[in-house]
Amino acid sequence: MDLFKKCYQYDTAKKAREGGYYPYFHELTSKQDTVVHMEGKEMIMIGSNNYLGLTSHPEVIQAAVDATLKYGTGVSGSRFLNGTLNLHKQLEHELATFLNKEDCTIFSTGFQSNLGIISAIAGRNDLIFSDKENHASIYDGTRLSYAETIRYEHGDMDDLEAKLAKAPESKGKLIITDGVFSMSGDIAKLPEIVSLAKKYGARVMVDDAHGFGVMGPTGRGTAEHFGLEKEVDIIMGTFSKSLASLGGYVAAESDVVDYIRHNSRPYIFSAAIPPANTAAALAALHVLQREPERVKNLHDISEYMRQGLKAKGLKIRDSKTPIIPIFTYMPLRTMFACNQLFEEGVYVNPVLPPATPIGECLIRTSYTATHTKEQMDIAIEKIATILKNLEGFEE
Repeated sequence: MDLFKKCYQYDTAKKAREGGYYPYFHELTSKQDTVVHMEGKEMIMIGSNNYLGLTSHPEVIQAAVDATLKYGTGVSGSRFLNGTLNLHKQLEHELATFLNKEDCTIFSTGFQSNLGIISAIAGRNDLIFSDKENHASIYDGTRLSYAETIRYEHGDMDDLEAKLAKAPESKGKLIITDGVFSMSGDIAKLPEIVSLAKKYGARVMVDDAHGFGVMGPTGRGTAEHFGLEKEVDIIMGTFSKSLASLGGYVAAESDVVDYIRHNSRPYIFSAAIPPANTAAALAALHVLQREPERVKNLHDISEYMRQGLKAKGLKIRDSKTPIIPIFTYMPLRTMFACNQLFEEGVYVNPVLPPATPIGECLIRTSYTATHTKEQMDIAIEKIATILKNLEGFEE
């Protein structure tokens, strides 16, 4: 059989394009900001993860430019060999200090961070307990490790405890959870997870990609939000969201981070994060430290939007984060709604199976500290009108 047979037979995307409801790969022709330009249209952007509004911050942009002029466009090698810059070490030190951890090291992407951390830490004699709604990079990281993975029902602490109770004491145990779940906006039940970890001798890893810069009074993340910074063993995060760049990190005890540096294949065998990305993340971290009010502004504008959507009678996933999913239920209705919103100048993201269960499709919206109430009022009206017009839509 021809290996490419499945490629030739795949027609889902083709049908969507021909039907005029394909919602992906729209071209951006401006900076990522609260208002962007895409394919000749001015759009209110409520579909990015630019939580603190720093992708267009002059200080962050200038840092990237200056780093490129000083260091060039890349490092031509891995951190393990020729690819470590003093800028990398500075970012790691400052991140570790900010997160109240002993040490930190950085990866080229957030996805790669989870692959590299999990596959290095968990081995053949270990068990991983993973929330069923964890990010795809966690799923792939557990596959890359040789550990047995045990999934527990989303946010179900009784299910987690039942599975921990069955685990042999001779096995190493790691509980992994998103801090803020990327599709639903749910916050992990971290106090209960930490309590169960202590009871059953497990370690705790939090993927704080959507929690860093978002949760906690100073934006340190989900652990700060719950006052559990000392209780979480491993914190992973990304630079592509609140820190307005590209890359990822792990923060933990010095011995743990040093072990990852010397045993993580995705870390050892990948080129290091480029100078511009490193400098941009560092500059964004400095802005967050200097302007912690951005975190409050983010939550204020998100709550304004949340109440506005509710007032229009829209059914939303009632999160307490800047991620607000709006239920659209069926795939075609979701894609048509997103395309109509695009035509009306509002960018949002469709969430379809397998990212959601069948019949629970969503429009994922997410907000930025620099959004204005005027922008939100326009978006609310357009979302409400378009979804009302699609109420009778049948698949």
